[in-house]
Parts: sequence; C-alpha cells; structure tokens
Amino acid sequence: MQITTDLFIQQLINALIIGSFYSLIALGYSMVYGIIKLLNFAHGDVFMAGAFVGYTVLAKLTGVGGSVLGLVAAFVISMIVTGFLGMGIERIAYRPLLKAPKLSILITAVGMSLVLENGVMAAFGSKPHIMPITLPTAGFQLLGAQITYTQIGIITISLLLMVGLQLFIHKTIYGKAMRAIALDQTACSLMGINVRRVIALTFFVGSSLAASAGMMNATYYGTITFMMGFIFGLKAFTAAVIGGIGSIPGAMLGGLVLGLLETFGTYALGSEWKDVFAFIILILLLVLKPTGMLGKKVTERM
Repeated sequence: MQITTDLFIQQLINALIIGSFYSLIALGYSMVYGIIKLLNFAHGDVFMAGAFVGYTVLAKLTGVGGSVLGLVAAFVISMIVTGFLGMGIERIAYRPLLKAPKLSILITAVGMSLVLENGVMAAFGSKPHIMPITLPTAGFQLLGAQITYTQIGIITISLLLMVGLQLFIHKTIYGKAMRAIALDQTACSLMGINVRRVIALTFFVGSSLAASAGMMNATYYGTITFMMGFIFGLKAFTAAVIGGIGSIPGAMLGGLVLGLLETFGTYALGSEWKDVFAFIILILLLVLKPTGMLGKKVTERM
C-alpha cells in the first residue's frame, strides 16, 4: 500500500498524539510497579476519572473567564483532584495488603477498577457525554498535511509533562527517595525515609499524569464515557511492557512506539484491527523479549 508524504505526516502526528496519551498513562503503571511491584489495573479508570473531573469543572466554568482560562483551570483541577483520588486508592485498597500475597492485591486492583467504573456510571449515567468546549481547528500546512495548533499543543504539553517527571525523579529529594525505595524498601525504612509517604506521592504523581491524558483525550475527541479507561488502560499497560515495566523512560518510549505501530498498522490493515494490533504486539514481545525495550532482567535472591 502506497503512502504519500502528506498522508505520512498526518498519520505521524496522529500517532504522536495517541502515543502521548499511552505514555502518560503508562508512566503510572511503571512508577507504581517500580516501587511496590504492583500492577495497578485500576489505573486506566483513574485516567477515565480525570476526564470526568475535567468535564465537571468545564461544565461549571463554561462562559466564565473565557474558554482558554476555563480549560486551563479544568486541566489543573483535574490533575490535583485525580492525584488525591490515587492517594486515596493507595491508602484504602492497597496499603493494608502490601504484606499480603501478590494475588490478593492483584484481585483488589481489579475490584477497585470495577468500583471506579460503576461509581462514575452511577454518578454520571451510562451514556457518552459531550465535552462543553470545542478546541480550535486552525493550523497550518506542512508538505500538504494539515496540522492544527491543538495537535501541536497536545504533543508539546505531553512532552513537557514527561520531561518534568524526569527532572522530578532525578533532581528532587523525593525523586531520589522513590528511586531508593525501588531498590530496597527495607533499607530505606531503616535509613529514616518515610516509605509510606513516598509511595502515596508516587500514586499522586502517576494519577495526575493519567488525569492530564484523560483531559487532553476528552477535549481532543470531544466525548467521554465511563468505560473509556478500560481499553486505554490495557493499551497503556501494553506500552509499559513494551518499554520495560518499571522503567520511566521505557514507559515514555513504549507509549510512543505503540502509538506509531498502532496508527500505521491500522492504516495498513484496516480500522477493525485497531484494538487487536496492540495485543498482538504484546504477545510477540512477551515471547521474544519479556523485559521490554529498556527493561532490565531481575534475578530473584533466595
């Protein structure tokens, strides 16, 4: 199948946008797994909750202070509220089970996912909701491809959030504490690090990033539903595995790689393969390179 230059650029922009969403969600999976070795399967629904928080704020602020100011306020409030939601999930559902068998906490994560989905459905209803704001469609042409300023803005914001997370992890004392706990939680406790506080902060940061993806996804596509987190969560988990679960750079890279493979693969094979394609990649990767692109092989010590 022949692809022209303008179509290639258009598909590349689409891939970067969807890949940015996957990366921001995948970061939460990798951060939590890196610290407490938990696959937080409720994380996709945290992404969904962030979109609904933003929708609620936008509905209240429509016509107040202009759409741009309202959108920025909704974006920030969504990240903060959803961050505290993530902390609440950690405190109520996961912290009491950290010493329990891994299967128990995994089942709890699935249960929390169902709680979030059905809670949002009970509060907002099962029908899709239209976002009370329309993003501008103005843009420019690049080699025949039409690129909007909204697309450039989404990609830029996503990159800034990822770079900000990298700086936070490597340049701040809390980031150093996170990396230390990922290596040896017991030793960190003996050295005076408040492990529980750092774990709670990890959930806050990961949930905030998921909320940012939820807000951008909701405003870009224009609709939200209580089930939107299910497929996005699974694909973001796939992205985290592709990059190497537990690796922050790997989560970023995995999301972008999945976005590229899914977009161009869907174009080549058809839209009916859109959701199947990601999981074919996951199966192949687990067979050929289980540690992912940037993951490291860990040896269990007895």
